[in-house]
Amino acid sequence: MKKKRKGYLQRSLDSVETIGNKLPHPVTLFAILSLIVLLLSAGLSQLGISVEHPGEEGKMVEITNLLSAEGIQYIFSSMTDNFIGFAPLGVVLVTMLGIGIAERSGLISALLRGFVLSVPKRFITLGLVFAGIMSSVASDAGYVVLPPLGALLFAAVGRHPLAGLAAAFAGVSGGFSANLLLSGTDALLGELTIAGAAIIDPVYAEGMSIAMNYWFIIVSVFLLTVIGAWVTEKIVEPRLGEYKGDYREKVEKLTSIEKKGLIWSSVSIVVGVILAALLVLPEGAPMRGTGDQPIISSPFMSSLVPIIAILFFIPGLVYGMVTREIKNDKDVANQLSDTMASMGMFIVLAFTAGQFVAYFNESNIGLVLGVYGAEFLQNINLTGIPLIIVFILIAAFINIFIGSASAKWAMMAPVFVPIMMQLGYSPELTQMAYRIADSSTNIISPLMTYFAIIIAFAQKYDKKMGIGTLVSTMIPYSMFFLVGWTLMLIVWMLLGIELGPGAPIMYE
Repeated sequence: MKKKRKGYLQRSLDSVETIGNKLPHPVTLFAILSLIVLLLSAGLSQLGISVEHPGEEGKMVEITNLLSAEGIQYIFSSMTDNFIGFAPLGVVLVTMLGIGIAERSGLISALLRGFVLSVPKRFITLGLVFAGIMSSVASDAGYVVLPPLGALLFAAVGRHPLAGLAAAFAGVSGGFSANLLLSGTDALLGELTIAGAAIIDPVYAEGMSIAMNYWFIIVSVFLLTVIGAWVTEKIVEPRLGEYKGDYREKVEKLTSIEKKGLIWSSVSIVVGVILAALLVLPEGAPMRGTGDQPIISSPFMSSLVPIIAILFFIPGLVYGMVTREIKNDKDVANQLSDTMASMGMFIVLAFTAGQFVAYFNESNIGLVLGVYGAEFLQNINLTGIPLIIVFILIAAFINIFIGSASAKWAMMAPVFVPIMMQLGYSPELTQMAYRIADSSTNIISPLMTYFAIIIAFAQKYDKKMGIGTLVSTMIPYSMFFLVGWTLMLIVWMLLGIELGPGAPIMYE
């Protein structure tokens, strides 16, 4: 029997999967990149390349040879500090201590189920996409909870379960960089962006906050919710047609003890927010700043990471105590330990990534590349909105092959943030453009960490579901998210609105 020839899309996806699978693990990739930086520093230093420091007039900067005697001493003496000083390491671990309790006590799962089940039928799609977008506050928990829940919910009301799964997956993954709350993603990417900005202007970097994209991501929630729901109901669901499978299952409603836990945890959230506000809003408050912007330029804004952790930890603790998931201090310690255990791979990644970032900065390659890169883009007249669009497309393409958002940005931030600053665009804008690209193409990358899990969920309803089928289902979401989100950023730029507290569009 003659084998059926694969279509262009399937062949393209197969190529992406093959190329991506041949890439080293991110841990290995950063080790290789570190070695490349060492070799480049040795080679380029011999060429006598120098540029004027963009932040200090008259100061010339040359490539530092990291394979010289002094360089080799630096490599060994700084290795521990490079690891400990890797910008996102402490930030992510502290944030996850709070989020981990909220997740492992069952609070996050109960919140998502309660929200989705309480939404009227005519708003189910909107509610499901919205819940998916909001789930990013719990890191990756949304991938495990919402797609199967969305499928069950759609099946329960007579709609195609795969449409529900797709809507939830689009919200969770495609909307990962949008939220009404600050999350670990803001802390993780923000610290890398600040480190990239410090290459050009350490003073400017010192005044930056992890909330640099906050206003933009709030508005993004509503844009992506509407786009996701529209794509589901107008494109994806009609294409899937009527569900003829026999897999049926009811969505479990919240138990009385879960409802009680949600009530008391909600009370604790309100109390926590009030207490946090009292730390910064009243005149003379201990966390309030001085000057023209006492809140934006305040110790409170510099302390967002522990505040976020506490605001997750307290309701998670209360919920666990009410539902008896947490009976004593040993349960709390065990849940915190489990959370940190799940961060093992990130910690290993932080070691090699920390070396790469430190070597890149110490060698001055990033600074020199930033100056020459900016000059090149100016010479070909690629600036303004076309520049932002090209950058988004580049980042979106890279995302198909490298799934980890932090790994990509750790590589890209030291290069692109300085280049954009040289061209007059703020690090905050560069980070937001990256986040748009990264999130929009998550849902069509076969190499994304949870892609295989989503396929496994989908195969309950369609045994033939594979990579090509899932990607073809998700492509409309990816395209409309990318275009709609990019247009929103362009409008934002034209209006000159701050992206977050004290986060301008332009860098001066």
